[in-house]
Amino acid sequence: MNPAAKLDSDDIRLLTQTGFIAAGRSDVQRAERIFGALALVRPQHDFPHIGMAAALLNAGRAAEAAARLDGLRLPPGDAADMVQAFHGLALQLDRRPGEATRVLRAVAARAQNAATPSEGARLACKLLGEPSHPSPVAP
Repeated sequence: MNPAAKLDSDDIRLLTQTGFIAAGRSDVQRAERIFGALALVRPQHDFPHIGMAAALLNAGRAAEAAARLDGLRLPPGDAADMVQAFHGLALQLDRRPGEATRVLRAVAARAQNAATPSEGARLACKLLGEPSHPSPVAP
């Protein structure tokens, strides 16, 4: 039997919370074990990838966080937007502003074109110092 089949949503939530505690403490080794397993079970979700990036960022390893998120392709949507926003953040923290701006602008553009932008698109806008929606035109 597939071990992943034994995990229900409460198990995933508990593991995710535990992983983020490790990430918050810069415990990259424990975060890697937890988020690595979660990435196998839920590869199309953003939380394992963001959790691992957060652990690396908190440990002062922005280049590694950026490398982990670079090229990661999730189906278009909220999860992909959040992963790309975190990739842009990691690039900013790695002192690669040109690359960061390119990545963040691509995500932020989706906020400008959406009635309800994703959390990742709104984060990208904030990281760029831009509004997440065009200003309404005054009558």
